[in-house]
Amino acid sequence: MKESALDAVVVGAGFAGLAAARRLREAGKRVQVVDARERVGGRVMRGSLAGQTIDLGGQWVGVGHDRLTALAKEAGRALKPQYVEGDKLLAIGGRQKRYRGLIPPVSPGAIAGMGWVLWRLRRLQQRVPGDAPWQAAQAEALDACTLAQWRDRNLPTADGRALFDIATRAVLCVEADQISMLAFLHYLAANGDFETLTSTVQGAQAATVEGGMHALASHLAEPLGADLRLNAPVTAIAQDSDGVAVHSTDGTLRARRAIVAMAPALAGRIAMAPVSAAREQLAQRMPMGSVIKCQVAYAQPFWRAQGLSGELVSQSAVFSPVFDNSPADGSVGLLVGFIDGAEAVQWSGRPEARKRAVIDSLVAHFGAQAAQPIDYVDQDWIADPWSRGCYTGVPTPGTLSRLGPALREPCDAIHWAGTETAEAWCGYIEGALLSGERAAGEVLEALA
Repeated sequence: MKESALDAVVVGAGFAGLAAARRLREAGKRVQVVDARERVGGRVMRGSLAGQTIDLGGQWVGVGHDRLTALAKEAGRALKPQYVEGDKLLAIGGRQKRYRGLIPPVSPGAIAGMGWVLWRLRRLQQRVPGDAPWQAAQAEALDACTLAQWRDRNLPTADGRALFDIATRAVLCVEADQISMLAFLHYLAANGDFETLTSTVQGAQAATVEGGMHALASHLAEPLGADLRLNAPVTAIAQDSDGVAVHSTDGTLRARRAIVAMAPALAGRIAMAPVSAAREQLAQRMPMGSVIKCQVAYAQPFWRAQGLSGELVSQSAVFSPVFDNSPADGSVGLLVGFIDGAEAVQWSGRPEARKRAVIDSLVAHFGAQAAQPIDYVDQDWIADPWSRGCYTGVPTPGTLSRLGPALREPCDAIHWAGTETAEAWCGYIEGALLSGERAAGEVLEALA
């Protein structure tokens, strides 16, 4: 294929790459977007369950996700509030209880401990700039301490620690000993606070998109036409005095600049030269979280007749948390949940066994009616070669304080996007959109 001269090549057709391409095209620049997948959307993916269109990847629009909300409106897609009517279920310490509100009904000591922890986290996150956590007071000390170490010092009860682990694992899809306190506080600071991240009403799981989140990725991609190349994994990016040469299985593209809109762990699999040593190290020290998203369909949302919202938080279930994902008219009952962290690693690559385990878990918590699903689907994101995990890349202890600036610092003509690089809302689609716009702004300034 003949080389073509462009203003920019965007590597990655997720929300970050598509947002970057849109801004560059609006500025009149010649852009091509290249992606290894056969579809757009990255960690957002369309699926089908019991005749309903569903999201196999990212699906929620949170409070404060203003760009994503505006995009849904632009695409003519209504937002559907997350179903929350009724009691939630908590299973911890061998007991199951119904509850409402944010703090589940655990032991008085655990409740007091969680109250203290939430207060303490709010105070600590104020030390950490959402856009530059490496500039936090005592950044190196916070980065050397794991979240597990901090948890053990601040939560004296077993129930309190179990509840904390369930929540933090659900947010980041890693175990508490795999992430530093600095990285955790940064995630809180960039996304509101702990309560926002773990809440439906007024939280990160506030609403879903009618027709699926993937429809918004398709809306962004539609104007690209022939300037979008799919099924074209990028293998190398070489820089010289004229710009960049982006080599893919579909040929080579020449451009003045490149935007790599991928998680660091994925970007590190592309041979790039030259790039900084810090960027190379970052790719090795920000592994993806581990998660399998599971969805089960029933003839009707039977839990609603029991006065339940469909939300389950469990210490013993194969997957947790669980939410009601049914259509607005309740014509079919859908439950969506996640196998995350170490559990996801154990169940990855075992589709039939985990299907049985998921349904058995629902029976244990929702009763015998859960034993008769009419459909089932799951998405093992660990096994996806172009994601290698979800929801986001997670900095290991010692990473942010030493290598954090490399997340966004351009390497000559190569710029970086992706939700991991966002200055706000990192880890979410909102952050991906912001990161793409920021990277495009850098390119426009460099080309001026």
